[in-house]
Amino acid sequence: MSVPQGVLYGMCNPLLDISAVVPKELIEKYEAPLGGAILAEEKHMPIYEEIVKNYPVKYIPGGATQNVMRVFQWMNQASYPTAVFVGCVGNDEFGKIMKENVTKDGLQVIYRIDEETPTGTCAVLVNNNERALIANLGAANKYKHDHFLSEEVQKALNNAQFYYISGFFLTVSPESVLAVAEHALQNNKVFSFNLSALFIINFFNEVLMKVIPYTDYLFGNEDEAKEFAKTLKLDTTDVGEIAAKVSLLEKKNDKRKRYVVFTQGPDDVCIGYDGKCTKIPVKKIPKEQIVDTNGAGDSFVGGFLSFLVQGKPVEECVKAGIYSSSTIIQYEGCTYPEKPDLSQI
Repeated sequence: MSVPQGVLYGMCNPLLDISAVVPKELIEKYEAPLGGAILAEEKHMPIYEEIVKNYPVKYIPGGATQNVMRVFQWMNQASYPTAVFVGCVGNDEFGKIMKENVTKDGLQVIYRIDEETPTGTCAVLVNNNERALIANLGAANKYKHDHFLSEEVQKALNNAQFYYISGFFLTVSPESVLAVAEHALQNNKVFSFNLSALFIINFFNEVLMKVIPYTDYLFGNEDEAKEFAKTLKLDTTDVGEIAAKVSLLEKKNDKRKRYVVFTQGPDDVCIGYDGKCTKIPVKKIPKEQIVDTNGAGDSFVGGFLSFLVQGKPVEECVKAGIYSSSTIIQYEGCTYPEKPDLSQI
């Protein structure tokens, strides 16, 4: 089945990943969580210069939702953009590099250009195949709701049938997130969302809980699932149970029930639906084949959504997600071979 042009609309923080393999001491020095993500504070600012100066680095287009869109496009192998991504970059070299690369990947991007702030970057600190992320949002933090209301963005919004936003965008433009969610509700389209990070669940909980009722597909990893369960006082740390219970939270669109999809690294993917949980096993990748896990969660969602827009059953969507993420962890950052091998799914 051919996937329609612009069927998926995504919105978040476009960041240029600066990726380097570093010693564990450096990660500890900057108090970055292995396997997690934090926003850069003043004390983290020297990290960017430090890794560029002391280690071989790679510049890779990043930002959680932009990664999802790139993998979605790669899985579809269409000659036209099947996904549209909206965000904010600076008027600088990094912004130009990013637009060039993602356009080459087949995405349509509608960037707001901020004249005063540099393009956002993310230090990707890789150690022993795991990664810690320190994001300096820069211009990504300057996204304005006025841009969302522009004719070009509204046209992309109306044309799409599926929507995906990561929790990270709640720190920038919650107004735009809720507007996309409301549009999906009013038009009976599919809205998906990602918990994204522990700090989103803890420090942006109020607005997160406004978005959850709109969410048809909720994604997260096991740490986020457990943290979310704590804030909901669910009294369990079993990821499958949490997925089942979260599927029953208040939902505005009663035409379809919510799916909750929680990944657990190399362990089973838990699918919560209608108060029950099913589990899908993950294909094990030998440790020596894993290059780094940066982009693993995003690429899972990209693969999942590439099958979802084709109307495939959720179990198949999960298997597509497992394929795309297990492929991408064998490459540096969120990069991939020229073509996916869909026979592996």
